[in-house]
Amino acid sequence: MSQPVDVAASNQDFVLTLSCPDTTGIVYRVSGLLYQHEGNILDAQQYGDTETGRFFLRVHFALPTAHNIDTLRERFAELAGPLQMNWQIRDNSKRSRLLIMVSKQGHCLNDLLFRAHSGQLKADIAAIVSNHPDYAALAESYGIPFHHLPITPDTKPQQERQILDLVEREQIDLVVLARYMQILSADMSAALTGRAINIHHSFLPSFKGARPYHQAWQRGVKIIGATAHYVTSDLDEGPIIEQDIARVDHTMRAEDLTRVGSDIESLVLSRAVRRHVEHRILLNGNRTVVFR
Repeated sequence: MSQPVDVAASNQDFVLTLSCPDTTGIVYRVSGLLYQHEGNILDAQQYGDTETGRFFLRVHFALPTAHNIDTLRERFAELAGPLQMNWQIRDNSKRSRLLIMVSKQGHCLNDLLFRAHSGQLKADIAAIVSNHPDYAALAESYGIPFHHLPITPDTKPQQERQILDLVEREQIDLVVLARYMQILSADMSAALTGRAINIHHSFLPSFKGARPYHQAWQRGVKIIGATAHYVTSDLDEGPIIEQDIARVDHTMRAEDLTRVGSDIESLVLSRAVRRHVEHRILLNGNRTVVFR
């Protein structure tokens, strides 16, 4: 009697993402090329932006294990050239490596650690960097290297060089600013273009500083929220990935707003990180296309 074949075990799966000037036949050509290489499309999402005239596509597909992915990449490059495509084919089994940066507020760090440890987030946290020593014990409890790198205006260039060296040495795919309360220099922002995500209290734009929720409480706001975005040299102006809000009222104290805001920040940041490591985000100028 023949044994049933585990199809999933006999395949390897990849994610193709691309953007290009919109024209007819893109999906037909891409799916046809995958078919020629025995590719099985598991999921596909597309979007055509009529404002910019650009087309965006994400395809999750499987290939027989014996198939050489480099051959497909070579053929795809031939297809992509005339269509002016920005494209990547990534091995979906490869886990992204994260570097988390934090200061003294640890709610986002703690949330990401739990999600990664419990398998909710398909990523490995390779290291944690902080300008304060507060979370060394938390990092140790998860078996993650903790790097205490203090910073002053005079030592900022050297401290950022240490971080970039760590990014290169640990082969970091994404840097996550999990309430890291330091402004990155223009040079460091440029070095991390497209691979650094920040979280901040976006719905409190007039309340700056270390205690924004207390300022918001004093003004009697009714909505608070958070935004996750890619880091650019323009402070808090990078392409937005994810946002969320919560309604608050007069019965809530400043401490209540802080608690609610912390929950929103943790949730919004984890969503953004998940979508990045699952290759669901494509840049569209100063905006993003985020596929489900």
